[in-house]
Amino acid sequence: MNSQVIALTAGEPAGIGPELLVMLAAQAETFPAQLVAVADPELLVSRAQLLGLPLTLHEVSPGDPLPPVRNGHLAVWPVASVVPSEPGVIDARNGGHVLAMLDVAIAACQAGHASAMVTAPLSKAAVIEAGHVGFTGHTEYLRDVCGVEEVVMMLACPGLRVALATTHLPLREVADAITPEGLTRVLGILAHDLTRYFGREAPRIAVCGLNPHAGEGGHLGHEEIDVIIPTLEALRAKGMQLEGPLPADTLFTPRHLDGIDAVLAMYHDQGLPVLKYAGFGQAANITLGLPIVRTSVDHGTALDLAGTGRADVGSLVQAVHVAIEMAAAARD
Repeated sequence: MNSQVIALTAGEPAGIGPELLVMLAAQAETFPAQLVAVADPELLVSRAQLLGLPLTLHEVSPGDPLPPVRNGHLAVWPVASVVPSEPGVIDARNGGHVLAMLDVAIAACQAGHASAMVTAPLSKAAVIEAGHVGFTGHTEYLRDVCGVEEVVMMLACPGLRVALATTHLPLREVADAITPEGLTRVLGILAHDLTRYFGREAPRIAVCGLNPHAGEGGHLGHEEIDVIIPTLEALRAKGMQLEGPLPADTLFTPRHLDGIDAVLAMYHDQGLPVLKYAGFGQAANITLGLPIVRTSVDHGTALDLAGTGRADVGSLVQAVHVAIEMAAAARD
């Protein structure tokens, strides 16, 4: 039996998450770890039947012995749906079920029953409509449940890592959210975890400006002068290897990325479109700053693809491999 156990949450029941887990089970023997689904077993079986994919489930509880790894077989920690799910049709009554799957996976990681957790995509709207009004996404939920002050979202594909200074905020709120304290925490977590999980002893981080042309010397905004530049200078004085702030439209070019271990973008749609263009379907979403390892896919629920058999499992495969590598490399 493989020593590592990777907990896989199925995400939004009406989306492609459940069938991605079924697809992953079909290639279980290719992973150097044991995969365990955190899902509604009936949903996994129905989706496998719909797509004509072989699936044999083994229902167990966290901490129980796991069955031998075989293609087409999947251990599952059961979490029942509230109501049956139809592919492509969201029912908000299952919003709490989605969070319950996360809670099981988090607790398993905290108890040492899982080495890492990998999440399929969820619907924020469904969770909010189920009554969880303050919910803003996986990243922030994991932060709160794990009891840490700050986490950092980073997406990675071959040759490029992009982390975010702010995550799921309306654009008009981003500038006010860029503070010296926040940037200091984010850059500290990013540098620490690049060393902890990726072996970068003195990581070099390129930092985007917030405004076009990185503020053009104050003519296109003052956030660089008032906040970003002083913060970077203070961190450089403490030994951090930081480049910038650089204009985002030229930072993502080979000359500026040469020798860079990660880029810090100021907001979601500043950095992630570039990353996804470079490696969509082969990228992993990573949450840094947690006491556990968590990765995810680089895409959403894809309701239009659910149940059609046309969903691409590539990003989930990458997320599992990254989680395995991070868990193996983790050091204090």
